[in-house]
Amino acid sequence: MGNFFSLIGQAFPPKSKYSVDQIPDLSGKVMIVTGANIGVGKETAKALLQHNAKVYIASRSPEKAKEAIDELKAQTGKEAEFLQLDLADLPSIKRAAEEFIQKESRLHVLFNNAGVMIPPIEQLTKQGYDMTFGTNVLGHFYFTKLLLPTMITTAETEGKPARVINTSSTASEIFGQDINYNTLKDSPARKKMGAQVLYFQSKFANVAFSNELHRRYADKGIVSCSLNPGNLKSGLQRHMEGIQKTIINMMLYPTPYGALTQLYAGTSEEGVNFGGKYLIPWARQTHRNPSTNPEWERTLWTWLEEQVADL
Repeated sequence: MGNFFSLIGQAFPPKSKYSVDQIPDLSGKVMIVTGANIGVGKETAKALLQHNAKVYIASRSPEKAKEAIDELKAQTGKEAEFLQLDLADLPSIKRAAEEFIQKESRLHVLFNNAGVMIPPIEQLTKQGYDMTFGTNVLGHFYFTKLLLPTMITTAETEGKPARVINTSSTASEIFGQDINYNTLKDSPARKKMGAQVLYFQSKFANVAFSNELHRRYADKGIVSCSLNPGNLKSGLQRHMEGIQKTIINMMLYPTPYGALTQLYAGTSEEGVNFGGKYLIPWARQTHRNPSTNPEWERTLWTWLEEQVADL
């Protein structure tokens, strides 16, 4: 019952006590936002630029990224950088990380924001993983892994933690069970699970990964937390249809609301204490965490490591 009331409270959160006006000056800070050409990521990039951060928009499409960068420059007077990143293609992720490391020696905050929601069941990543898990979880894991040395150096050099902000959703709480590893590549089990539950599973894994990342790297100056950005009008719903889409649309808030919680986690002074935590809309802390089994989290980490070991 407690979980039910928690989900209702997140679906209809109270008015936020936090606003983008509370973001401190971010001059000299380098940040990456994945999927920042649209939706919550774009709103996050906008607020960061308004407060003088150097922002990399990590996106698959150069055309869509350029359009977003031009629009953000018109709105903020600041120009974001483009980093070509396809989270559904592991070699693309490696190229993106290498390009960033060639350009920058520091990385203060990585917003693992991008995601896909309920794509057609036949869609797989370039390496044959379930599109949802491959993009939302494996892709972000590999990108984070490659950037961790830069983030650790940043934390050591500046004497302040670097942060990894992992965007999950209420779907993580709905799932609430161990990951079915038989569904992460094409299989009868994957088709039986269905696109919606595959999405729930990926969002649970975002939280599990975030918790394990903090457990392994907190002593090296890495703060990792996860969050539910809220129910939002964004590009995520593009694969939904029919009555499901109609019902969901009745519960959605404007996209700028969704940026609040990850901006709070990524830029506030108190955010350095959010390691291993799960935040809820709008920019609220909670004692609840969708993933509470360290063994499951370690198993996920081991599986993720195995998938990228030979790249």
